[in-house]
Amino acid sequence: MRRLILLRHAKSAYPDGVSDHERPLAPRGQRDVPTMGKEMARRGLQPDHVVVSTAKRTRETFALIEPYLGRHTSHYERAVYEAPIDAILRVIYGIGPEVSTLMLIGHNPGLERTASYLVEGGGTVATPLADKFPTAGLVVIDFDIEQWSEVKAHRGRLALFLTPKLLRKLPDHTVP
Repeated sequence: MRRLILLRHAKSAYPDGVSDHERPLAPRGQRDVPTMGKEMARRGLQPDHVVVSTAKRTRETFALIEPYLGRHTSHYERAVYEAPIDAILRVIYGIGPEVSTLMLIGHNPGLERTASYLVEGGGTVATPLADKFPTAGLVVIDFDIEQWSEVKAHRGRLALFLTPKLLRKLPDHTVP
């Protein structure tokens, strides 16, 4: 069994004169990440390894969520920055067998397309994921495989889809 956690970076700012790669998180993004981190910790979503895009907004998202992740290793990967599905899959395929739970922190549209590609039923899945993968959105996909290289289209089971907005709607943060 392998578990893939995809986290889209939190809401970013658009300061004048700053390149896309160097855009920082907006105040809302800085507030949303700890909320998601606390919920991940509450649910026991603890990655063995985290791959983070090199963009500033993803590095800042990682810095804010890392205290909630438990023991893990991590690395930054330029290939995840604004990556299409095939680039994200190459990163996943390169993960060693010692990693049971992998987390990727990246961008749309790549993460949304990758999630839809990997989940059973693809983009036709009747879930909120079929509509939108918002900033700081989290998708958990489980695979009945031995190696990351065995990840294939529509073979994953959508175990969880969470957003900061969904968590804010519920008074005790109890999400199905």
